[in-house]
Parts: sequence; C-alpha cells; structure tokens
Amino acid sequence: MRNFIKTFARDESGATAIEYALIAALIAVAIVGAATAVGTDISGLFNSVSSELQSATP
Repeated sequence: MRNFIKTFARDESGATAIEYALIAALIAVAIVGAATAVGTDISGLFNSVSSELQSATP
C-alpha cells in the first residue's frame, strides 16, 4: 500500500491532462472573444452598406 501511494504521488499524467485542458479552454475563450469582435465589426459594416444602398437614388 505504501508503494502505491508513493507511485500515485509521483504520477504526473493527470497533471499533464489538466494542463492541456486549461490550455484548450484558454484557446477557446480567445476564439470566442475574437469571433465576437469580428462579428460586431461585420455587422456594423453590413448596416453601413445597407444604409448607403437605401439612401442611393436610382
């Protein structure tokens, strides 16, 4: 039982998995933030184009 506890305490595979999960979560947050910012900019661009087209005289 003592050897099992020593082996378990030295095992770092779980820590590595948690680190990869944290990195993946940070990347996902960055992607969502970037997509939101780009979406807002594109929405503004389409609204601007729509306004210009509506005010254009045929």
